[in-house]
Amino acid sequence: MPAPTIVFDLDGTLIDTAPDLIDTLNMVFAREGWPPVPYETARNMIGGGARMMITRGIATEGIVLAPTKLEQLFADFIAHYAEHVADRSRPFPGLIEALDSLASDGYRFAVCTNKLERLSVLLLKQLQLADRFAAICGQDTFGVQKPDPEVLRRTIAAAGGSLTQAIMIGDSATDIRTARAAGIPVVAVDFGYSERPVSEFEPNCIISHFAQLPSAIAAIRPQMDATGRIGD
Repeated sequence: MPAPTIVFDLDGTLIDTAPDLIDTLNMVFAREGWPPVPYETARNMIGGGARMMITRGIATEGIVLAPTKLEQLFADFIAHYAEHVADRSRPFPGLIEALDSLASDGYRFAVCTNKLERLSVLLLKQLQLADRFAAICGQDTFGVQKPDPEVLRRTIAAAGGSLTQAIMIGDSATDIRTARAAGIPVVAVDFGYSERPVSEFEPNCIISHFAQLPSAIAAIRPQMDATGRIGD
């Protein structure tokens, strides 16, 4: 049986994108005369896409915006972020070595993120990682986004994989719930942007460094039944 497809979340899982995202958020806020969102507060706002990050940021200030104003801020955010997408964003430690190890064992990789597809591709290209992934799919690729499991199913298909032989890697409740809804096992990283400990959401496995990923995948794989689910 071929090695499963490994589907990664992007922000907070593959790449530590918080510095550039938070810089962009606070640039947008500064233009409006609003105070910056503290780094540690803003870090936990990442994961639902730029529009959600802005919405969470203004909520901390008790600001209510008309939909048209929110769309203007979103457009400003995207324009600035696209020019600074990889200024300070870097792969989490051990990622490259883990990908090399898993690729040598025949695994294929994909990205399923709530970031816009073009920004995801741009980021991974600038970090010289894009060619490692058979598919890079964002919130706009299929018109649905996590936690809707359909975006994960379609990402796996776009990568040439099978839903019954796929594993999700993520950093948040959203990733874990998406994988569960799609019926595939999920490995959570505990160094990402989750507001609560990922253990509370009961992933199949938790890792604290990418050096642990190959062994985590190896432990999960024999437990996968013919449907790709973990057996009882």
